[in-house]
Amino acid sequence: MAWNEPGNGQRDPWNKNKRSSGGKSGIETVLKDLFKRIGKLGGPGGILTIVVAIVLAWLLLTSYAVIGAGQVGVVQRFGAYARTIGPGFHVKLPLPMETVQPVATSRVRAMSDQIRTLTRDQDIVAVDFNVQYQVTDPQKYLFNTRDPDGTLNEAAQAAVRTVIGAQPMDNVLTGQADGSGPAPALSALQQQVRTQLQHTLDRYDCGLQVTDISFQAITPPQEAKDAFDDVNAARQDRQGLIDQAHAGTNQEIPVANGDAKRMIAEADAYKAERIARAQGDVGRFDLILKEYKAAPDVTRRRLWLETMEQILRASNKVIDGSDGRSVINITNTEAPATNLPGVGAVAPPVNDDAADKGKQP
Repeated sequence: MAWNEPGNGQRDPWNKNKRSSGGKSGIETVLKDLFKRIGKLGGPGGILTIVVAIVLAWLLLTSYAVIGAGQVGVVQRFGAYARTIGPGFHVKLPLPMETVQPVATSRVRAMSDQIRTLTRDQDIVAVDFNVQYQVTDPQKYLFNTRDPDGTLNEAAQAAVRTVIGAQPMDNVLTGQADGSGPAPALSALQQQVRTQLQHTLDRYDCGLQVTDISFQAITPPQEAKDAFDDVNAARQDRQGLIDQAHAGTNQEIPVANGDAKRMIAEADAYKAERIARAQGDVGRFDLILKEYKAAPDVTRRRLWLETMEQILRASNKVIDGSDGRSVINITNTEAPATNLPGVGAVAPPVNDDAADKGKQP
C-alpha cells in the first residue's frame, strides 16, 4: 500500500490530517517549544546570560576615565565637545555616548625642519630651525584645526622665510640684524621669527603657544659653499687685523695719556716755581727799595759791593782803575791765586754825586 494511501493518517509524514483535525493542540505545541527554547537561553550558561554579562561589563569599563598628571581630558558627547576634566579619576557616560581624549598640556613639544629660502639680495641659504611649543587650550587644539601640529610646521616655515628674506646674505651669515651694526643677529632674528609665528597661530586660534625657536644652522647652498668659505676666511682675517689695531690703540693711548699728564704736572710745577720766585724777587726788591729810600748812598754802595763780591768770587782777574797809583791785592779763595806785582784794584768814588744822578740801583 502506498505511503499516502487513505485510511491511516499515521502514514502521512507532514501530519496534515493531525493538524487539520486538532488546530488548537498544534498551536499549544509550538508555544511550548518556543518557551522551552527561551528558558534554555536564560538559564545558567545560556546565550542571553552571556550577552547580558558582556553588556554590563562594557558599561562598567567605559563609564569612567583616568587622566594622568600633566594632562587634561576633553569629553565629547556624541562627537560634540562637552567639557574638560583635569587629572584624576572621573565618571562619565559609557561608550558611545561619551568619549574622553587626553591632551598633554605641560609637556613641551618640539618640531625641527630645514628650508631653503631667498635673502633680500636674491641669494639662497639653507636654514635648520627648531620650534618648541605647548598646548594652552585643549579644546581649540582638537577642534579648531584639522592638523594643529602640521599647521604649526607650515606657519613656522612661512615665518622663517619672511624674516630671513628681509635680510641680506652677509647679515644673515655674519649675525647682524638688518645691517644695523654688531647687534646679536641670531637672537634678534629668532625673536622676530617667534613673534611672527605666534601672531600667525593666534590668528588660526589653534590653542598653541611658542616657547622657543632657535636656528641650528644657517649655511649657503652646497654648490657655493667653497666660495662662501673663502669669503668667511677673508672676513675673519680682516676682523683679526682690526682687533690687532684696536689692541695697539688700546696699548698706546694709556701711554700717551700718562705722558700728557706727566708733562702737565711738570708744567704746573714749573709755573708754581716761577710764580714763587717772582713773588720772592718782588718782596726782596720791596725791601731794598725801602732801605734805599731811607739811605740811598749806603744802599747803593752795599749793592755795588755785594755785586762785585759775587762777580770776583769766581774770578782770578784784577781790575786796576787808578793807572797803577795804588795797588790793592784781592784774595780769591775759590779760584787759584795769582800774585801779579803792580796790579791792584781801586774802589769807585763814593761821593761822586754827579755820576749817580738819574741811575737806579
